[in-house]
Order: sequence, then C-alpha cells, then structure tokens
Amino acid sequence: MASTFYLEMVSPQDIFFSGNARQVILPGVDGAYGVLPNHEPMVTAIMAGIVRYQDEAGNWQEAVASDGCVEVMPERVIVLAATLERPEDIDRNRALAAKQRAEERLRQKQSQYEYYQTQAALARALARLKAKPIK
Repeated sequence: MASTFYLEMVSPQDIFFSGNARQVILPGVDGAYGVLPNHEPMVTAIMAGIVRYQDEAGNWQEAVASDGCVEVMPERVIVLAATLERPEDIDRNRALAAKQRAEERLRQKQSQYEYYQTQAALARALARLKAKPIK
C-alpha cells in the first residue's frame, strides 16, 4: 500500500504546490476532513480556510485557501481555489482591515448577491487572520 499520493494545489495565479504528500486536511462545508493515500474517489467543495498537508518528508505545511473544490482519487488529490497563499506572505493589517470592511458591509442593507460576496470576503479575511506563519 502506498504511503504517499500526488498532491497538486492550483489557483488561477500559479501552482501553489505540486508533489507527493502523506496526507492533506481540507476545510470542507461540514467541517475539516482529511485525505490519506488510497482514499475513495470524490469531488467536493472546500470553504475558505487553512489547508494543511504533510509533505513526503513528513513536514507539515499550511496554505490559506479561498472557496474552491477538490478532486480526490486513490493516487492523487487536486485542490482548485481562487486564491492560495502562504501564511508568511499575508499582510495581517490588510487582512484585519478587510475583515472590518466586510463586517461593516454586513450591517448595511444589501442585495442577496452583495450579501454573498460580503460573506465570502469575510471568510477570506478570517482565514488569513487564522493562519500562523511558520518560523
């Protein structure tokens, strides 16, 4: 039985990670869920949050992802998200300002579309603030 699988994490801007991994933990709609080698095939949505993965060497890495989707196959996992960021690349002051703007917009009367856009912006900001840079 294989101890790793091929993991690819992709956004429209770039390929965030491409290589073998031992496991990945994804922020799902119903909570976080993990994927190990030889996982049952599935396609599902992911929510804005922290994606944790263990690389081939056994080191844990983190990525801050926006909403997206994931395809899981027994030998590979492909994560597609609008944005994928390294925790050390996040400007915490900017993320805090984005959170405050989104919270203020939620207090205002909005169309349904604007409400969903604001909810997504707030989720992205909270995910960025939750990330801890690896030192």
